[in-house]
Amino acid sequence: MGARLGGWAAIIGAIAALGYASRISGGRPERDVIYQWDVAIGNLVQYGVILGFVVGLSLGRSRQLLALRRPRSWRRAALIAAGVLVSVYALGIALDPLLHAGREQGLTPPGWDPDRAPAFAVNFVAIAAVAPVVEELLFRGLGFSLLQRFGQTIAILAIGVAFGLWHGLVFAFPLLAAFGAGLAYLRSRTDSVYPGILVHAAFNALALTVAVTT
Repeated sequence: MGARLGGWAAIIGAIAALGYASRISGGRPERDVIYQWDVAIGNLVQYGVILGFVVGLSLGRSRQLLALRRPRSWRRAALIAAGVLVSVYALGIALDPLLHAGREQGLTPPGWDPDRAPAFAVNFVAIAAVAPVVEELLFRGLGFSLLQRFGQTIAILAIGVAFGLWHGLVFAFPLLAAFGAGLAYLRSRTDSVYPGILVHAAFNALALTVAVTT
């Protein structure tokens, strides 16, 4: 477990360091990154590499460490998921006038651009489908399994902080950390990574849809 935890922490630290270094050197990204092909391809490659690390670190105990099992109750999972989403959206609405988290990520383009729809579609798949699967396996799957020996409360909080740092953002950190902790709580109550994947995917998909239609 010690070697696995060290490897997991190294991945999180490396991605977080790269993200913050990029933010410091380059400032905020352009507002239209969601329409850029290089961003889409880069994200897909990055998540492919990360998934490889996750599989490697969980080798031999994948189903257990990644929580690849049905939740104890889908009904209970749905209720908790709804609570997490409502809480995160409420926090986002409260913080947005002060922090403008969406702008920091470059996910608030001026509007819909039909001429660049193909690039948007690939970015949408990367952010709303690929990212939720890989990040849930990394954080609420492997990470939570490795950290819960220190207690579930510590694991939930640590996963929240790690998830916030992972994105390499400053103003969006509070919302991301809260979302990460909420998903970790969902994982702790359902004993499965699947509900978190669905919630994460829905959250990202809705955020992108709202960004280009409002």
